Amino acid sequence: MTASQITKGGNRYMVYLTRRVTFSASHRLWSNHLSEEENYIVYDKCANPNGHGHNYILEVTVRGEPDRKTGMVLNLTDMKRIVNEQVIDLVDHKHLNYDVPWLEEVIPTTEMLVIKFWERLEPAFAGLLYDVTLHETENNQASYRGSTCA
Repeated sequence: MTASQITKGGNRYMVYLTRRVTFSASHRLWSNHLSEEENYIVYDKCANPNGHGHNYILEVTVRGEPDRKTGMVLNLTDMKRIVNEQVIDLVDHKHLNYDVPWLEEVIPTTEMLVIKFWERLEPAFAGLLYDVTLHETENNQASYRGSTCA
């Protein structure tokens, strides 16, 4: 599609662009608001004192209109750099409870991680960020789109 075709006939196109990245990290699920017994009931083996690890898959999606001159919503090189600088370089091969200062006060569930990742990525994407999805396992994932509960 050429630049003149992007808005041909007055049509405007919203495109969703996703970067998929893998990283490995360990964590322990434990709440100081629960008793030891309650923690093991709620988190089961994930409450192991030594933690446990995952090979995560992070998907970051931006959305926007393709630029008339470049045909891109965002240069993928820039997207890769932002995701790596803001998240991946800081969490890969780390213990999320102890090695990542901006996660120290968070129970690192998949749900909380996508929120914290969003908070780091959103300013860098200047209004383009649409979705952050984190796959903890092949069967479990959480997504966040920046909304809050009313």
